[in-house]
Amino acid sequence: MENDDLILVVDDTPANLEVISEALSDAGLEVAIATDGERAIKQAERSSPGLILLDIMMPGIDGFETCRRLKASSITKEIPVIFMTALSDSTDKINGFNLGAVDYITKPFQEAEVIARVKTHLKLRQLNKNLETQVCLRTAELMTALKRMEDSQIQLIQSEKMATLGQLVAGVAHEINNPINFIHGNLTHIEEYTQTLLEFLHLYQIYYPQPVGEIQAKAKEMDLNFLQEDMPKIISSLRIGTDRIRQIVLSLRNFSRLDEATCKEINIHDGIDSTLVILQHRLKAKSDTHSIELICEYGDLPLVECYPGLLNQVFMNILANAIEALEEIQVKRKSEHLNQEPCRITISTSVIPGDQVEIIISDNGIGIPENIKQNIFEPFFTTKPVGKGTGLGLSISYQIIKEQHRGILKCVSTQGVGTQFIIQIPIFQKIKPPDRVSMISDHIIR
Repeated sequence: MENDDLILVVDDTPANLEVISEALSDAGLEVAIATDGERAIKQAERSSPGLILLDIMMPGIDGFETCRRLKASSITKEIPVIFMTALSDSTDKINGFNLGAVDYITKPFQEAEVIARVKTHLKLRQLNKNLETQVCLRTAELMTALKRMEDSQIQLIQSEKMATLGQLVAGVAHEINNPINFIHGNLTHIEEYTQTLLEFLHLYQIYYPQPVGEIQAKAKEMDLNFLQEDMPKIISSLRIGTDRIRQIVLSLRNFSRLDEATCKEINIHDGIDSTLVILQHRLKAKSDTHSIELICEYGDLPLVECYPGLLNQVFMNILANAIEALEEIQVKRKSEHLNQEPCRITISTSVIPGDQVEIIISDNGIGIPENIKQNIFEPFFTTKPVGKGTGLGLSISYQIIKEQHRGILKCVSTQGVGTQFIIQIPIFQKIKPPDRVSMISDHIIR
């Protein structure tokens, strides 16, 4: 522990020690003494004085060597050293300054000069320590500000592109919605009109079972009996198709949620399902990959207070990463002529203690290597080739869960087994709306 008021006086002459010690004590300073360089070094390391008065001409190691060893030690290198000497050669003074001394006191001593120089250097040391403290505090403040700025830039870098994507999704959904509603609405009339015509045709066949030859030939050519049976089936298929398109449009609108920048109660499962609709095509088999099995194990969840658009981005980022990981492992196994094990993604939800909900998204891929697992939530960290990923998806997801939802996002991964992303958020947020910078991440996806 440092003792800034302690002065260590090093001199092999008892008379000099007595004079200096008395003068410093009268000035209200605490004094310790040493009679050679070795003792001085040990005492300086033990008591950490505020300043050392060091004689040059001493038996054993001289003052210069003592100073050199003091400055070489991490414990004593910051302690100011003032040489005491009867030498007047400028070469000796230059040598002392080169070794790290801050001043010289010439023998015989002038008491007032000694006190003035000692107090000046004690004050300078204290000012220097205060300055270092202020620099450290300011540096910490600047690092915090830099971190905030980097976090903002991470969101701003992607905001234009992703906001445009969100608007595009909502725009496409709107454009599709109008004509499909028109088609879906008119299907009811077409079904009624078709049924009327079929009933009329059936009635005609009852009362005119033997029409003229030309009508019989045309009925045979058209396979009239088949048309009568198949027409209702076609209309039913059309209705199923339009229902499916309307559901996709609804999922697109739920996913983009351009008009929802406030915290509101939602069904978490609706957000997951709408995200899965967007990613459905990527789960299907392709020329070089098999289909990915999807297992949803939904618990009985209450409505959860959250920012729906932001939460959907988290689901999108994690699910897209899981799909990419499973696609990569399938391509690798195929190139190495290995057995293609079934790939699957499991999504489970539940209520956990503390009025929280937990969403676990798991895959049975190859897992994440231990040496990079700790870096996956860092901005711009990615293992993908250049142009294949920004390294922002998981970083932004972490911010959304931690900052916007006061929750936890963690990764559990075992190589050769798979990866789990665990999301835990409170059921009730009770927080202010996100600020402008936070809101722009509303449409950020990987």
